Amino acid sequence: MNYAGDIDCKTCWQVLQDTSSAALVDVRTMPEWNFVGVPVLDAIGKKLITVEWQKFPTMEINSQFVSDVMARMDELDLGKDSKVFCLCRSGVRSIAAAQALTSHGFSNAYNVLGGFEGDKDQNGHRASVAGWKFDGLPWMQ
Repeated sequence: MNYAGDIDCKTCWQVLQDTSSAALVDVRTMPEWNFVGVPVLDAIGKKLITVEWQKFPTMEINSQFVSDVMARMDELDLGKDSKVFCLCRSGVRSIAAAQALTSHGFSNAYNVLGGFEGDKDQNGHRASVAGWKFDGLPWMQ
């Protein structure tokens, strides 16, 4: 594993609450943020960082991903040693994002297991098996 590791959504939320130098980076696409929803961190005094790992609509890897995350981290006075939790829909793109951040000097880049919506259930529906929404963590659409 060439990133700090995997963390479940509830543990991620707890660490975000308890650690001033921790950040959540939602790596999904703009349409996902707009139409599916986003985590809300207001209750713990944090700002969500949104940077696409893959650019919609082509879904090509965002060549500016690391620099965009670094810029947003700088705005929040956070450095490369901060805990950074990468979140996508189900926990796949966020692994690649955590690996990219790690390869650029981030020492605590994690993948959030289950992502925002989790995998599909037996009926093909998301947010009913695992993920941020399933765990009842704050979000809005």
